Amino acid sequence: MPRATLHNRQDSLERALHLFWQKGFHATSLKDLERTLDMRPGSIYAAFGSKDALFQEALERYARLGLVELERTLAEYDSPLAGLAAYLRKLGCLRDQELPSRACMLVKSLLELGEREQAALGKAEALLEAMEAGFVEQFRAAKDAGELEPSADPVRLGRRLQAEVMGLRAYAQREVDSQAVHALADDMARSIEALRLS
Repeated sequence: MPRATLHNRQDSLERALHLFWQKGFHATSLKDLERTLDMRPGSIYAAFGSKDALFQEALERYARLGLVELERTLAEYDSPLAGLAAYLRKLGCLRDQELPSRACMLVKSLLELGEREQAALGKAEALLEAMEAGFVEQFRAAKDAGELEPSADPVRLGRRLQAEVMGLRAYAQREVDSQAVHALADDMARSIEALRLS
């Protein structure tokens, strides 16, 4: 694929991601996509196959960017628990950023999609599982490093953290004060730090 075409495709995908993240799958019409991507229907279908396929690709890109941000934060810390706490504190900045939505696109999709969109629903579920697996892996690393009690269950801790992240992002979607979101994220981070054996 020529470089210019690849760039244009990536740019279109990024625009579609923002549109779907803001409006959701059902509320995004083909006309919305035409305007946002500055493409005719035939070009959209030629590049992405279908609205559903474009949506799934946007979900994958969203999840990939999220995992890159998580990995970048974790790499800054020798301690797995300190890395997770720092990640939570970064999420506390959700209301300080210009985003299409502060709620997680994967969770929004999980709540919106139904039986007619099984492929996209399965994609959102799989991507959420991958994020949870990343959290579990960090807790396993913390346990191996002696940061956690021998009885600690990394799977349970990873699930809890994902539920907290999902909840924090949903809370940040409300018209609430930014400081409230920062404080909640800090509380969650402190609960992670409190797990660390001294």
